[in-house]
Amino acid sequence: MTAASAASECRAAEDKTAILAGALCYFFWGFLPLLFKAAAWSGATAWEIVAWRTLWSVPIAGLIILLTRSSGAVLQVLRSPRTFGWLVCSALLIGINWSTFVWAVNSGHTLDASLGYYLNPLLSVAAGLVLFRERVTTGGWIAIVLAALGVAVQTWAHGGLPVLALAMAVTFCLYGVIRKRVAADAQTGLFVECLVLAIPALVYGAHMQASGAGHAFRPPSGLLLFLGGPATIAPLVTFAWAARRMPLSTLGFLQFIAPTMQFAIGVWSGEPLPPLSILAFVFIWAGVAVYAADAWRRARRAQAA
Repeated sequence: MTAASAASECRAAEDKTAILAGALCYFFWGFLPLLFKAAAWSGATAWEIVAWRTLWSVPIAGLIILLTRSSGAVLQVLRSPRTFGWLVCSALLIGINWSTFVWAVNSGHTLDASLGYYLNPLLSVAAGLVLFRERVTTGGWIAIVLAALGVAVQTWAHGGLPVLALAMAVTFCLYGVIRKRVAADAQTGLFVECLVLAIPALVYGAHMQASGAGHAFRPPSGLLLFLGGPATIAPLVTFAWAARRMPLSTLGFLQFIAPTMQFAIGVWSGEPLPPLSILAFVFIWAGVAVYAADAWRRARRAQAA
């Protein structure tokens, strides 16, 4: 075996490992509603789930900082008012996103949550056009139009805008915009965001425990609330590792695993899905298909070039 062929086989094996890691990451995110539903069934409220999800994320994110020797980068961020200010903004956005998602799942709106995550990449295309003057391809425009039609049909079906889905899509899109611009790597930014969110989370969690209404140390709810920490951090770390090792076109396909699983969980849970809502999802799925196919074609052209 030549050195070139050996190197090629190593790259192929790494690509397969990255794709597997990326798929597992999105499968994990897809299963999150089941964890939050279980915590709710054990007695925990949506706000309590978010609070302890945040608090248990801090030591795990801190361990990653130690393992990657990024403590210097954390101190640098804390000494920079501009960078720290942007991370406070991104923390508030991701906190709103987490809270909305948990509340939606535990209030019988998992389908709305899945709609929000379907809309997110299409909304990111629009944000790139408006905020960064990025060029939008014909496929991108078609995907945006189809998504807008899906939202219009869902508005018709609900008798009003799908506020939950739009809130989740907009907050996560704006979160991505800020993290794209802020001068902090993934693990450092995540740790600082967790520290910021830990302040209100600790106040709320302590209040719940002091009042006797908390579930953090009651079995089995305590275990389920603890699992919210690793369930938040582990897929993010896996995603960061996989994203550096796979083509963007492949990542574009994989990111729709999670909302598809959430959609299935919503249907399995017995959430209402009237014909107009099905039509809305058909438009969204068509937009997603156009978006993914367009991203795949562009990546192939770039690879060939």
